[in-house]
Amino acid sequence: MEPVPIPGTEEFVFKKGFIERYSQLTNWEEFRRYSLCFLRRSIRVNTLLGTVKDVKKSIESKGWKLEPIPWCKEGFWISHPDRRDVGHLLEHQLGYVYVQEAASMIPPVVLNPVPGDIVLDMCAAPGSKTTQMGAMMENRGLVIANDFKGNRLQALGINVQRSGLTNVLITLMHGNGFRDFQFDKILLDAPCSGTGTIRKSLHTIHDWNQGMIASLSRQQKQLIERAYLNLKPGGVLVYSTCTLEPEENEGVVDYLLKKYPDAAVVPVVLKGLKTGSPVLEFAGIKYDPSIKQALRIWPQDNDTEGFFVVKIRKRA
Repeated sequence: MEPVPIPGTEEFVFKKGFIERYSQLTNWEEFRRYSLCFLRRSIRVNTLLGTVKDVKKSIESKGWKLEPIPWCKEGFWISHPDRRDVGHLLEHQLGYVYVQEAASMIPPVVLNPVPGDIVLDMCAAPGSKTTQMGAMMENRGLVIANDFKGNRLQALGINVQRSGLTNVLITLMHGNGFRDFQFDKILLDAPCSGTGTIRKSLHTIHDWNQGMIASLSRQQKQLIERAYLNLKPGGVLVYSTCTLEPEENEGVVDYLLKKYPDAAVVPVVLKGLKTGSPVLEFAGIKYDPSIKQALRIWPQDNDTEGFFVVKIRKRA
């Protein structure tokens, strides 16, 4: 199915520097086209409250069409010939489904938390990935769901409660505040410039500038280092962003790999997921060749948001 253009964006003007940069990174015309099209709506079934089969049947009986998302067995793209108000579904109100972008489901799938794990979601709000991981863990073990801004915790708390989670502890602190903890698995879905989410908000382009990217990259390096130091030997860290900037993705991972020789990138293959090639050299800077195992997902690859996901293991 062809993506549907957002009305009024035909003449939208991107910044010259942005065009020059992204023309080096990908097929600019395809990236621009998908970035100015509506994002497909998608949901994830919360298996703590209902089975995928039963919830799917209930929603389809109301005239909605559900198309499986290949890389997440609980995920579906959802559409209706006459309606777009997915949030008004009774199944959503009761917590049986969570409205979540399809690419956003990838980091928890890659981290693969299991019942009994001790997990940190370092930048958790509003809770899409927290609730996904809690369900994967069948409410066993512990998820520390942390965020830095107090005004974001309300949505996180509501989503955790609505999803029926009892293995989640919510904390309010800067990610750099974690000291001397030992987690089996850590998800760092880092604050970023969000250039993979243009189709949700054109303000992303208005705000984009090189200074912001440099500042975010410094913050991301601090966070990934702190996450790694709180990982048990043999533990797994997933670093993800919804930006497509090399300095915020490959550059951050390269920083960690150079500083910590016991950190290793783990290959990831997800069924049905199309990806672009990770950036191994940009603006005269070469990155660690093992970063070629990361997932760089462009909007035009799967008609989703753009995302970057990498799995890192701390050697035992």
